[in-house]
Amino acid sequence: MTSKLHQLRARAAPISEAEISTVPWFSQLTTLEQDRVFGDMLVMVAEPGEALIRIGRPPEYWFGLLEGLLKMSNNASDGTPMTFTGVAPGGWFGEGTVLKREPYRYNIEALRRSRVTGMPVETFHWLIDHSLGFNRYVMFQLNERLGQFIAARETDRLVNPDLRVARNLAALMDKRMSPGVGEHLRITQQELALLVGLSRQRVNEALKVLSAKGWIRTEYGGLRVLDFAGLQRGQL
Repeated sequence: MTSKLHQLRARAAPISEAEISTVPWFSQLTTLEQDRVFGDMLVMVAEPGEALIRIGRPPEYWFGLLEGLLKMSNNASDGTPMTFTGVAPGGWFGEGTVLKREPYRYNIEALRRSRVTGMPVETFHWLIDHSLGFNRYVMFQLNERLGQFIAARETDRLVNPDLRVARNLAALMDKRMSPGVGEHLRITQQELALLVGLSRQRVNEALKVLSAKGWIRTEYGGLRVLDFAGLQRGQL
């Protein structure tokens, strides 16, 4: 697995001006800070099933998703995979681990071909030491992440699979955490099933229920959210 991770990062290229313009916190930096960040950030492409992060490895980068879909997971005590959440375009992840400089406690892998940008750990800590705007963003990110995982804990206890699908879609479509998603989420029923922990057939049934409620509309290549608050509340 280590060789695969090194191969992924060996394919990395410098970030472009067009790509960095989509990074949500970049505009909050000073010109000096932007210059350093722009020179340090890389972009890499992960193919389906490739890992960006593995349990036990030390952090080297702070990552953000430019395009694609990622899955954050761990293994239960019996060895079965346990999915925590998905990462949609515009989402950044791993800041807690980078701040503490501790080994990862979860895996991040691509569900489809994904473009990911990474900022070296040392650049991340340099910004923490020098940038008020960056600190504000990281504080916001940590606060939203806490709320996200509290909601995920509640979702795990839901018996109704339709509600589980609704809550997971709301997490993926949250523009505060994934500003690059927009109103249309590119996702297949199989990808959603992997994130929610249900069969593809059961996810299909749930999507029909949510569509009938007027919360979503299935479209070619994904779905469109019509009522985000309805998905988030998840009251059927």
